Amino acid sequence: MNDYLIKALAFDGTIRAYAVRSTETVSEVQRRHDMWRTATAALGRAMTATVMMGAMMKGEDKLTVKVEGNGPLGSMVIDANANGEVRGYAANPQTDFEAKERGKLDVRRAVGTEGALTVVKDLGLRDFFTGHIALVSGEIAEDFTEYFAVSEQTPSAVGLGVLVNPDNTVQASGGFIIQVMPGATDETITALEDRISKMEPISSMIARGLTPEGILNEVLGSENVEILGQMDVSFKCNCSRERFGNAIIGLGEQEIQNMIDEDGQAEAHCHFCLETYVYPKSELEGFIHEIRTRS
Repeated sequence: MNDYLIKALAFDGTIRAYAVRSTETVSEVQRRHDMWRTATAALGRAMTATVMMGAMMKGEDKLTVKVEGNGPLGSMVIDANANGEVRGYAANPQTDFEAKERGKLDVRRAVGTEGALTVVKDLGLRDFFTGHIALVSGEIAEDFTEYFAVSEQTPSAVGLGVLVNPDNTVQASGGFIIQVMPGATDETITALEDRISKMEPISSMIARGLTPEGILNEVLGSENVEILGQMDVSFKCNCSRERFGNAIIGLGEQEIQNMIDEDGQAEAHCHFCLETYVYPKSELEGFIHEIRTRS
């Protein structure tokens, strides 16, 4: 089954909801970075939340989420856009600990409980929107819940789950975001809070093989859910030889000449997909010629 995301409304349009299956997307990142279990669970949760945030935007809008905790995992960086495409990496992907009770991976220990979650949105305007909060727990879902409440002033419930097999492969991944919109009654909010407090963990829903629609039916009640749309979700890196080449040109003639004199070539490495681009001396000399032609 391919990964996909659904958008929905509930309770007469006063509740906005998103749910996603992100299993193949997280699996792709795990394979590329040879990630260990706890690191995969942490980054997978963050990527799952970020791709849903991307679905809240439109057109060519995009965002970057950075989670910087004081745990051994180091920083996590995730990019997403409004079309269901997401990429991410962790500073130390080979991070793992013994599982806690009932096999639960210790994401909090990997991420750390002190640090920050930062969201930068490129909405096509001259200035970017930046939101920043201190980490609440390092469990990721609670931290995103805090971000929505503080930075976007939108009361939200965030559920994220990644099940990782003993051999580090991803069994299942997914999540939901439920948001209270203006006009929601106290009765609706109370009913929603009660329902969420009694529901099983998101990881259990994922383990049962629930679809995104099934997840929202469990969280909100099938009689309350109105599906608005669906989009495919996938790992997608926008790096390219041309993009890195333009970045090298931006360094200027002297810096490029230093590369030629010291190494005879240049290498560019993408942190997200791990692709390496090599620029031989002849290509670097071409960059210098291009700079001189422009000036």
